[in-house]
Amino acid sequence: MAVITFDRVVKSYQPGVPVLDELSVSVEQGEFLTCIGPSGCGKTTFLKIINALIPFDSGTVQVHGTKLSEWNRIELRRQIGYVIQQIGLFPHMTVGENIAYVLRIMGKEKSERLARAEELLPLVGLDADLLNRYPRSLSGGQQQRVGVARALAADPDILLMDEPFGAVDEITRGNLQHEMGQLHRKLKKTVVFVTHDIEEAMRLGSRIMLLNNGSIEQIGTRDEMLLYPAGEFVTSFFGFKNFTSFLHVERIGRLSRPQRPAESAPKIDHRASLIEGVKMLFDQGAETLAVTDESEAVIGSFSLSQVREVFLEALKNPAP
Repeated sequence: MAVITFDRVVKSYQPGVPVLDELSVSVEQGEFLTCIGPSGCGKTTFLKIINALIPFDSGTVQVHGTKLSEWNRIELRRQIGYVIQQIGLFPHMTVGENIAYVLRIMGKEKSERLARAEELLPLVGLDADLLNRYPRSLSGGQQQRVGVARALAADPDILLMDEPFGAVDEITRGNLQHEMGQLHRKLKKTVVFVTHDIEEAMRLGSRIMLLNNGSIEQIGTRDEMLLYPAGEFVTSFFGFKNFTSFLHVERIGRLSRPQRPAESAPKIDHRASLIEGVKMLFDQGAETLAVTDESEAVIGSFSLSQVREVFLEALKNPAP
């Protein structure tokens, strides 16, 4: 079921220069849609229209089957959590007060607001003892987690995220991506996530939407985007030269074979990335790895031939 629907939406900031050019797309319930593309392609405009932060020129936008023009703005935004790169925590409020700010506006009792903040802290990977601290005492990654918790406070159906991890270091970014993936699997919210990072888009999105000049060049799974590009622009943006993105985000378990490897084969967890598997093969001089599940039981094998087969299959089967 579609939660967000754009039908031939046009938006221009200058006459005759559309930022969104008859954009049509549907976002399904529980989907994690990542939106990527060059600067100025319309990614942030797309998010802001969903949240009714800016008007659009023509076309139709629906949220939960109701046109934006028919929504009460306050009620609409209670259905939607919004996370941005700048975070925007209130420096004079504690972590708990920041998280519960929307609930305060909604008139919820203090005890209910505090209970909700305490509930959300571990969900976003923070310790309960941070509740009474102030934003200035937190790291960038911790502040971003508080921002996510605040967006979830009113239990919205939809979560919009505009390059939320762009201002943190690489290690923190990877941790936040991992936690965001876990959070989505647990809560099953509908997420629209804007990023400029190809690997982030591939790692998090159940579908990826590539925008260019306000139009969709291609929308699909990471396999479709990387292995079966639907045009020259997609090829240049992803393509085989960016196949390393696929190696970084694809999991060993998806390409492992069911046959049992030799007893001496090095072991690797099925959740490890292909690039980790390739590195282990070279580092240990092995031909095959033993792929294990969470209990460390061997469930299959992995070798370089699997990666090669993906390349060959893609070459034989161009985009439909």
